Amino acid sequence: MQLATSESLVSLLESSFGFTVFRANQEAVCRAAIDGNDVLLVMPTGAGKSLCYQLPAIARGGTTLVISPLIALMEDQAFKLSALGFKVARVHSGMSREESRQACMDYLNGTLQFLFIAPERMRVPGFPEMLAKRKPSLIAIDEAHCISQWGHDFRPDYRTLGEHLPALRPAPIIALTATATPIVQDDIVAQLKLGNIARFIHGFRRENLGIEVVEVAKSTRGLFAAEILADPERRPAIVYAPTRKEAESLAQELSHHFPAAAYHAGLEPKVRESVQRNFLDGALECVVATIAFGMGIDKADVRTVIHTALPASLEAYYQEIGRAGRDGDPSRTILMHAYSDRRTHDFFFERDYPPVDELTRVYAALSSDPRLPDEMRQKLRMEEQLFNKALERLTAAGGATPDMNGEALRGDNANWRALYAEQSKRRRQALDQMMRYVESSQCRMAALVHHFGDVDDALQPCGQCDFCAPQRCVAQKFRAASEDDQRHTRAIVKALSGGTAQSTGKLYKDIFPREEITRTGFEDLLGAMARAGIVDVEETSFEKDGRTIPFRRVSLTLRGENAADDTLLDGIRLKSERPAVAKKRVRDPFRATQPPDKIVPRKQADAEPLSPVAAACEDRLRVWRLAEAKRLGLPPFFIFGDKTMRAIAIERPATLNALLAVPGIGSAKADKFGADICAICRED
Repeated sequence: MQLATSESLVSLLESSFGFTVFRANQEAVCRAAIDGNDVLLVMPTGAGKSLCYQLPAIARGGTTLVISPLIALMEDQAFKLSALGFKVARVHSGMSREESRQACMDYLNGTLQFLFIAPERMRVPGFPEMLAKRKPSLIAIDEAHCISQWGHDFRPDYRTLGEHLPALRPAPIIALTATATPIVQDDIVAQLKLGNIARFIHGFRRENLGIEVVEVAKSTRGLFAAEILADPERRPAIVYAPTRKEAESLAQELSHHFPAAAYHAGLEPKVRESVQRNFLDGALECVVATIAFGMGIDKADVRTVIHTALPASLEAYYQEIGRAGRDGDPSRTILMHAYSDRRTHDFFFERDYPPVDELTRVYAALSSDPRLPDEMRQKLRMEEQLFNKALERLTAAGGATPDMNGEALRGDNANWRALYAEQSKRRRQALDQMMRYVESSQCRMAALVHHFGDVDDALQPCGQCDFCAPQRCVAQKFRAASEDDQRHTRAIVKALSGGTAQSTGKLYKDIFPREEITRTGFEDLLGAMARAGIVDVEETSFEKDGRTIPFRRVSLTLRGENAADDTLLDGIRLKSERPAVAKKRVRDPFRATQPPDKIVPRKQADAEPLSPVAAACEDRLRVWRLAEAKRLGLPPFFIFGDKTMRAIAIERPATLNALLAVPGIGSAKADKFGADICAICRED
């Protein structure tokens, strides 16, 4: 079906979805997809991305294939489309074989308008061939940034999509994401082999969001979050916590004051579904979620989003704050941080990206003949977690390739080191960018808009953040300039007079050679001068020895050049040393958290002979692991190693919480495989 006019497109919009007008940029995107062009759409959360594939799907007729990595988001979209009267089916790991088989039959019979699938289904033998028997009319790839190894949420299953899509052509492809920097955008286009591409990079500015970044000691962040949310006007709210333990502890504390609950991958699926449903319905006023866990919650009236720890990247941060204020009403986002957050991220970086020497050891144990991972680890005498991480990164860099059965690996690419170095470098850069953001002296929203490549729109300040409108802040407090601050301000203006821009490091050394003011205090003063319009502080960089070195450059504004001495200090307000927190005798949920260097390893399973019951359980787990590995096209050790399997067989956990206590099982694996594992363990 082709629609020749904008009027007919608006008519279809109203008849199918009940809307009388398009949101900004939606109509042009829909038109491009309807006309058969491949489309890359980068549009922020809440701006109406879903309609940009759903309306073309109806206009083109046939069945639209939707590939999405989040089951919760997939279920939400499928439910809404079904409620509108469309024929919809899903295929993912949370469904029974009978339900999946019926969905495939309906697809082949041509009775579906939308088929939602998880990306790993494309690696199941025979599934892509089934789709190719009756080609879709449109292919929508949601969360498309997951395909890029330079993105913040890389998924190996997404990386293989480009191999299968040609068999489904000539259907146009629309790739949608809310968080893709220019380099990730290019990678999406290359990996999906998009041709005749129409790019739409729009709408990153959120006019109704006021962003605050405030330095808070970790020991008081829970109390501070509770104080901020005590005002009912700041709820409903989402609070992001760095760990499951902290999420549960903070949720429990908040629940003493208003309805609140935790939401993370370690909860039973029914509990998560209940929390999500109650939050959407208004029975819960606050959800405390782990940063790494994608909630897939679409709630329009969230008034506040709070981060109690530094996110790992600007992309992740932007996506998370995008859940506030989708109804267009004023909302605030508050990010708490301290230098210790960088130390925590550095700890996890060292864990997740082992030294190249360790990867080299693993690569040396490979050959053109398949090798079993557990045999390699025993021969190398490497600790299991280090070996698994090294092998995982080696495989991601192309140095190890699973054989046909997925049980063993070959080493047939000696050029893996360059790619691994680049992956490590970009992960470090993401952390550096996040740190520079929280320390920057510029409009918070403009900095985010610029990060995603919308350079023109990045010139306009938002007028609402802690830089543009400090008087509106609810978290960060400001004070008037002291006599010392005034004297230092005059010295900075004098040094910059004449229009010469200087690096902040050189300026500090020149003006304060005896460190009359600390470097941190100096940077805070520059920020206050920037907020008052006296100076511009620019984030820039230079190249040295093949490395990009970031730094800040400061210069006087026209106001700073022309201001008389008696008006120079008007409007200068400096950040208070710490936010004001009410003195309440409440246990803070973050106080007992151990720093990364004091994390105690969980007790490992003993190497003693298994009991008959445990041995039988281990045999069942082996059969299941092999079948699951073949289904996903992965080596079995990617699911879990022999030592972890042995520990599961010994403990035989019947619930997800019990499973998470088993060494080697994290939240991601519990969320993906927990239901199957617990069912196997309950068979005794």
